[in-house]
Amino acid sequence: VDHQKADWVSIHKKICQLLIPIRTSLPCLLSEKERKHGMEQLVKRQKYIIDLTYGTAQEFILDGKHKEAIPAALHALRFSSEVYGSNSVQLVPAYLLLAEASTGKYCVGHLPQASKYLSQAEWIVLRTPDCSVAIQYQLHRGLGLFCAAEGNFEQALYHLANDIYLTSSTFGLKSIETSGGYFHMANIFFHQNKMDIANSLYAKV
Repeated sequence: VDHQKADWVSIHKKICQLLIPIRTSLPCLLSEKERKHGMEQLVKRQKYIIDLTYGTAQEFILDGKHKEAIPAALHALRFSSEVYGSNSVQLVPAYLLLAEASTGKYCVGHLPQASKYLSQAEWIVLRTPDCSVAIQYQLHRGLGLFCAAEGNFEQALYHLANDIYLTSSTFGLKSIETSGGYFHMANIFFHQNKMDIANSLYAKV
């Protein structure tokens, strides 16, 4: 009951009506053209739900509501898998979102689950030679945040340095994308009480 309530509060009330046409089977006696059109409409609806659930999960995380983000992110992963396949690089953003939600300070005990999500994301990226820089830097950022949550600050800084290298070489040193890596790195130096470095990085952000 608690899981159902959490799911409803998080996302289900937003997508409940949208699920009805998706879960309704196409009639058997359709022409090839009608069936093709029906499948195209189905994929379009599924992609809309992916965007809606992913965006909702992101909003919860930005509001510091990590637990509430998990059901929405799980729906994003599920529909991404249905549309793109279970090993597609298109699933990586959902895995990273789930990992970030699971490493939130109010999600005590979820770190092992976050580790599994990150491992799955990393495995997909390693199997995708032409993986975009956007996905690669997000993976390093996710790994950096996870290591920081574990208290492994040196490993966290390593991943965040890779994050900053990838974003700065692609988007520029003064890009918004790069500033995220600097911000998370500054937080780590702040926790290590290295205030000069932390303040310098905050100023750069």
